[in-house]
Amino acid sequence: MPAVCAIAKRTLLVCIQSDPMETHRPVEGLRIALGLSTGFPALTVVLLGQARLLLTDEACDVIDADVLERHLPAVQELRLDLVVPESSGDDFSLGGGFAVREVPQAGIATLLLRADHSMVF
Repeated sequence: MPAVCAIAKRTLLVCIQSDPMETHRPVEGLRIALGLSTGFPALTVVLLGQARLLLTDEACDVIDADVLERHLPAVQELRLDLVVPESSGDDFSLGGGFAVREVPQAGIATLLLRADHSMVF
């Protein structure tokens, strides 16, 4: 009888830190994360700096807002694990319907260090 190998749960962290008012990279990063969510059951998207605008009512003013608008419903429906720095709610009116967690800076660093794979936008 063949031996059964346990397949480790692989993790992917997508860090989005670019300003969506200046570049298309944050929207593209979120779109790519959405596409990869089926292949990585342990996917976390970290939004830093102005990238947190992607989850607010001001998202209609970002570069590639039409692309973002098409993909946000799937992000909400799939309940992608979205992480923002602690106290982000004080500076940004984060839109409802998202699975957003506020995490201390040290916790974000730990998430990045423990991820098997990471992508930065």
